[in-house]
Amino acid sequence: MWIRQTHRWLSIAFTLAVIANIVAMTMQLDAAWIGFLALVPLIPLLATGLYLFALPYLGRSGARSEAWS
Repeated sequence: MWIRQTHRWLSIAFTLAVIANIVAMTMQLDAAWIGFLALVPLIPLLATGLYLFALPYLGRSGARSEAWS
């Protein structure tokens, strides 16, 4: 349950970082760190997203083996 909440908050942080990057690009600021700002929440977002994606499949393997017993 806490992984789902973490994933949601990370997605909000990623969205804000992307918006900040777009604003910086339109203002033609030369700050490379703003571009890398989106990578900070993106890496754990990827990890939690892959876990949440695999979660139903991991649960099915045990249920499927019990059904065939």
